Amino acid sequence: MNILLSNDDGYYAKGIEMLFDALSQFANVTMVAPENNCSGASSSLTLKNPLRIRKFKDEGYYINGTPSDCVFMALTRILQDPPDLLVSGINHGANLGDDVLYSGTVGAALGGRFLNIPCLAISITSLKPNHLETAVRVSSELIKNNIEYLASNPVLNINIPDVSYTELKGFKVTRLGRRAMPESNSQNQDAYGDDIHWVGPPPPPKDLDEGTDFHAIHNKIVSITPLISDLTNYEQLKSIEEWSELISQ
Repeated sequence: MNILLSNDDGYYAKGIEMLFDALSQFANVTMVAPENNCSGASSSLTLKNPLRIRKFKDEGYYINGTPSDCVFMALTRILQDPPDLLVSGINHGANLGDDVLYSGTVGAALGGRFLNIPCLAISITSLKPNHLETAVRVSSELIKNNIEYLASNPVLNINIPDVSYTELKGFKVTRLGRRAMPESNSQNQDAYGDDIHWVGPPPPPKDLDEGTDFHAIHNKIVSITPLISDLTNYEQLKSIEEWSELISQ
């Protein structure tokens, strides 16, 4: 099995390093990750600046761009053949609910949607995880033992509780929950007296009903959410068509 591995925390992050070592035990893994932390980059591409590919170890590369840049360059410049699987992670911090709209981890996974291969965005639910080995074990077992099933589900968003492996309460297929309205950002001043602002951490969940990814994580359950890149609101197509016909008269 040939796996393309990326992330948004940067090539030096512990999550991607540990996952690279674990997956390399049973697959051919090529890591192509950002030079710097790109959390919140979503699916953005670098369009106005040149990209540089640097090799830092056998089958390991970093690029001065976004996670999506890394996947694009891997598929067009680094790999000789398309991979069998694209994995993005392990991200330090949850990607739940609305987070998927901003997440560079999810953005990298979505970068493989054209290839008709399984694409996994994997996160552990703490920015400073205490049980990263749990996420590595869950991810490795999920990939090694379920590759045929994964192939029929193009993009999966997987969140793993930051608990010991024995504390996990299983797996659950979930829908995306919703976060509350973001709070005001943090304001301060730099050394020159100019105002500076920090976006800050994500707000708490608003929708954590049973069946959501938030509910699963709260109950120490691994959350698996199938994603789709088509943002069309099909339920409103007809009403918008009727409205457009009225204004065109």
